[in-house]
Amino acid sequence: MKRLVLWLFLILLPGLLFAQSSNSFGMVKKEVDTVGQKDIIGLFKDVFNIRNAPSTNMDVKPKKNIYFSILPISSAVPGGGRALITSTTAGFYMGDRQTTNISTVTFTPYFNFTGRFGLPLRSNIWSNNNNWFIQGDTRFLVYPQHTWGLGGNTNQNHKINVDYKYIRFYQSALKRITPYFFAGVGYNLDYHVEINAQHENFQNIQQFTGYQYGTSNANSLSSGVTLNLLYDTRNNSLNPLPGCYSNLVYRYNTPVLGSNASWQSLYVDVRKYIHFTKTRQQNMLALWTYYWTTLDKGVPYLDLPSIGWDFYNRSGRGIQQNRYRGQSLAYMEAEYRRDILPSGLLGFVVFANSTSVSERNTHQFKYINPAVGGGMRIKFNKGSNTNIALDYGISKGYSGFVLALGEAF
Repeated sequence: MKRLVLWLFLILLPGLLFAQSSNSFGMVKKEVDTVGQKDIIGLFKDVFNIRNAPSTNMDVKPKKNIYFSILPISSAVPGGGRALITSTTAGFYMGDRQTTNISTVTFTPYFNFTGRFGLPLRSNIWSNNNNWFIQGDTRFLVYPQHTWGLGGNTNQNHKINVDYKYIRFYQSALKRITPYFFAGVGYNLDYHVEINAQHENFQNIQQFTGYQYGTSNANSLSSGVTLNLLYDTRNNSLNPLPGCYSNLVYRYNTPVLGSNASWQSLYVDVRKYIHFTKTRQQNMLALWTYYWTTLDKGVPYLDLPSIGWDFYNRSGRGIQQNRYRGQSLAYMEAEYRRDILPSGLLGFVVFANSTSVSERNTHQFKYINPAVGGGMRIKFNKGSNTNIALDYGISKGYSGFVLALGEAF
């Protein structure tokens, strides 16, 4: 309870301070200036001599309603093997562009021709003047992956492959309270079906990990309501401009809603973006930290905090997803972002992150597991400021590439 009160205070503080310094709900945000900027879509039009239809009013420049970014790729999937992945992101405005954040919908289906596939759909919808923020995360996955047990000092080679079908349904609605502070409620469902541990020496996850909750049965269902608090001064989650972001999600699962057990969790996410120039060129330091903890016993094993399983699955570049798991997880990351070309077409990043999970018996954070890396950025759509992000990260015993649309955070 003390931890909950402390984190509530830290999240509420920015909103309270802003509320004291402002007596109106006006939120005027500068629209991204794309004059002189280049992207892949523009280069494609230049090569094939494609021109936009002329406007009937020569004094008014037409604006697109939806900005699409599509990236077909082939990449590794958790549990081994490769998959064909198509990532499609749509950015659009639900109101006045000067006072409304850009809404985004991302659909990233994958299929590897051997029965493994996924259908994840995420949405961040901002109503006119940011009066409401509607967030959704719906997934159906056939998702094999390795697990190493609990704690931050597990052996890299001591792992077991777990295969299961996974249904996620997260929805939340937040109302604007002050210009950048939002509060609301939501519903979270995690349903793991046909959990099957694949190891010659162990019949199930419980034998391998010694953890008793959600490991002995073939299915695991968690269903609960959430309390959501958000403070966000950004206007584009795909490629944040200078500003800050704080998010708190308190979750209460209950058998009344179908959950196998009653348990609670807390997720706190804080980000800060520091720009070093006043020009349009990217020259920024991005900072990210989150704390994810369970507040009760009885949390199913696959619902415990684990690296790479944050709300957007973007943490832990350079670390295998699921590599570290515990009843609590603390994460920190810093990334420097810089344009290479004045047009913004090419850029680069360098990053470093660290992960620490609580130990099973002591519940203390004893080990810190770092990773470092860098990457290239190619502007795909300057209208939504969407980049193709190709990153390479390395940590103890592992290294790998990550290819995505949009920044990691």
